[in-house]
Amino acid sequence: MKKILLILLLLLTFTSYAQEGASKMKKAVMIIAQDGFRDEELLVPKEILEKNGIEVKIASSSLNQAKGMLGARFKPDVLIQDVTAKDYDAIVFVGGAGASQYWDDPLAHKLAQDALNTNRIVAAICIAPVTLAKAGALRGKRATVWASEAGQLKAGGASYTGRNVERDGNVITASGPIASAEFAQELVKAMLY
Repeated sequence: MKKILLILLLLLTFTSYAQEGASKMKKAVMIIAQDGFRDEELLVPKEILEKNGIEVKIASSSLNQAKGMLGARFKPDVLIQDVTAKDYDAIVFVGGAGASQYWDDPLAHKLAQDALNTNRIVAAICIAPVTLAKAGALRGKRATVWASEAGQLKAGGASYTGRNVERDGNVITASGPIASAEFAQELVKAMLY
């Protein structure tokens, strides 16, 4: 009888640890333009994050199938207006020509600000860091962006570095498609280590 009780106790303890681990699974939301997101800036980081055990949701301004610049099609999981920063460990803005749809979007700005105010990771790649700059999230931070938009980062108070990937505290920015994997690795480091 004692052995059975001991086994039950061990099973309950293991189950409790397993449930605790599952509830602590890291989550990221990647925000894409409905039309003109950069394919590899979504697909490469998404794959790397998921391979590292991070749950990834895709958000956009519509739940209709979104179109990438290079032909990728992706159906978002959630509307950007339904994303709450506290529900995720990282908020990631994906670049591509369509990313400019969020540059002056009050919802995107509030999401970035809420994420920083709740100690979440805020990240953007390609031209998407302009959204962060316009939200005030880059003021006093080292950041990078697709080179054509460096002036917009500076206007938002950022210290533009021109590097492929830049991390300053909880803010991670990247310059474009060639930095997709490095950007994802920096996200993994920030979220898991």
